[in-house]
Amino acid sequence: MNYHPKSDFMGVMMERGFMADCTDYQALDEALLKGPVPAYIGYDATAKSLHVGHLMNIMVLRWLQKTGHKPITLMGGGTTKVGDPSGRDTERSLLTPEGINANIEGLKQVFAKLLTYGDAPTDALMLNNAEWLDELNYLEFLRDIGRHFSINRMLSFESVKSRLDREQSLSFLEFNYMILQAYDFLELNRRYGCMLQMGGSDQWGNIVNGIDLTRRVLETEIFGLTTPLLTTSDGRKMGKSAGGAVWLNEDMLSAYEFWQFWRNTTDADTGKFLKLFTELPVDECDRLGALEGAEINEAKIMLANEVTGLLHGKAAAEAAAATAREVFERGGVGDDLPTLSLTREDVGDGISIVQLIVRSGLAKSGKDAKRLIAENGAKIDDAPLTDAGMMLDAGALSAPVKLSAGKKRHALVQLSD
Repeated sequence: MNYHPKSDFMGVMMERGFMADCTDYQALDEALLKGPVPAYIGYDATAKSLHVGHLMNIMVLRWLQKTGHKPITLMGGGTTKVGDPSGRDTERSLLTPEGINANIEGLKQVFAKLLTYGDAPTDALMLNNAEWLDELNYLEFLRDIGRHFSINRMLSFESVKSRLDREQSLSFLEFNYMILQAYDFLELNRRYGCMLQMGGSDQWGNIVNGIDLTRRVLETEIFGLTTPLLTTSDGRKMGKSAGGAVWLNEDMLSAYEFWQFWRNTTDADTGKFLKLFTELPVDECDRLGALEGAEINEAKIMLANEVTGLLHGKAAAEAAAATAREVFERGGVGDDLPTLSLTREDVGDGISIVQLIVRSGLAKSGKDAKRLIAENGAKIDDAPLTDAGMMLDAGALSAPVKLSAGKKRHALVQLSD
């Protein structure tokens, strides 16, 4: 890309690796120079927390605000009732309105930590598309909005085409999703002056739809910008770990486990992740990412400290780092390890080591736990665990027991009474 941005926001997007595509680089850049640009990203409420795969776009909103513009976090209270087919092989399970609202409350926890909300020109707005979607009259919507959409064009979008090419069912409900998302951009522009929609590159078709609709109905200039779909250097989708999704809410994943996820970044990804997920200067990110051998571990610790500090606070990052030093350097237990607390009733006459490994989150199933033991990947109190039939009674758990899966994943098991 030969375009050299003039605005601070576009400069950050390009320099730090956030930019995949834009509908009009120069026109958007010029609009950003004129004053605060309201811009939004939408989040459907399909779970009580976002995960690490969402963090890059949240950082985009954070940089938008830091460079003098107005972020809008749009909660999909309406669109979640339909379900986004993008990247899906099957239709999403439909949630109740109560479930959707509960999930939205969970999502708000993360945004409150990373963005500043309020009434000032660059303060963020938290909106819910149920505000306008729940009130739609179906026949009026078909007549006024539906007539602007070409079925031929919609069938060519990747989210639709990929499902049809694989001869997998795509319901009429899901097919409507892209129309509703396009209508969101129209309403955000009409009600709040929103000029820019952002999202992952898999949302390009939906974003362009919204721009076309808004230009047709309101005859106004608006823009779209996408970020690259992020995978790790070994090809895995960002946001997954051996233990499952890396959640951003602390009640779903402890600050220590979050810190440890970043500490376990591969050497090849460290520099890239420092640029995307921290606010360290780009030159420092490049320097740290170029370290080799044992020195790269210091860069990974810096990455873990910075990202955990942004999301959970500096004190939580320092506590996680201290626990890691205690566990890895001194062979100790650490005060901040994930902990499974059991009652004496839970233990009864004895509880199997396989069940403890699963319940502590170190394995997804009993089968996985047994495989871990058979492959010499499990330890109990830092000693090799070889007997998958081991049982522990209340006496054995009178002091906390440390379980380990490999060298990097640990948990405590203790009695709570």
